[in-house]
Amino acid sequence: MKVSDQNPRPDENQPPPATPPSGQGSYGTTPPPPPPPGGWQQPGAMPPPVQGPTGGIGQPADLMPRFLARLIDFVLLAVFNGVLVSFVVVGLMLGSDAGSLTGWGVSNGTEYAASAISTVITAAITLAYFTLMESSRGQTIGKMLLKLETRGPGGGRPTFEQALKRNAFTAINVLTIIPFFGFIAGIASLAAVITIAVTINSDTIARHGWHDNFAGGTTVVRVG
Repeated sequence: MKVSDQNPRPDENQPPPATPPSGQGSYGTTPPPPPPPGGWQQPGAMPPPVQGPTGGIGQPADLMPRFLARLIDFVLLAVFNGVLVSFVVVGLMLGSDAGSLTGWGVSNGTEYAASAISTVITAAITLAYFTLMESSRGQTIGKMLLKLETRGPGGGRPTFEQALKRNAFTAINVLTIIPFFGFIAGIASLAAVITIAVTINSDTIARHGWHDNFAGGTTVVRVG
């Protein structure tokens, strides 16, 4: 038997198989691409809502209302701290002997002590204010006026530790009590504020600043 008999050539008169149209495979029309994972991820869409501790929801707040809320709080704290520190400093300077404090290594021990005490008091009150207000009710006075609320990673109020972490940068100025560290503390405080503003503005979804991430993922939302 010849080899050609075992493997017969195809019929030369048989038409070639049809080529599928453009955009189609061998099994029919090619399925369309899957939709995006979430509508809020599309450019210009709204970010996802955040569930609150009482069932309410809110959208992550932008940089400007958060900045204004902080500004209101710092103005109120400046007035309160100014009055309180004035009484403490005046009492210290009236009741202390400058000569007994010259061992601090400065030319005027009383003035240095008064400045150091006022700095510590101001930093402590500021940090305590933000920590206690946010952990107890999720709002400072400034956030109440701007209708904002701080929420923890799970949507409820942040814990004391989370509120303390996200506001720890407000106490950087306490380093100014160390001689020759005043300039460095000022630069560090300014750098922290700028970094917070940049990271909030860059995160177009959750509006997390670096202090929010440091606290474990806290979020500031609009509630009104």
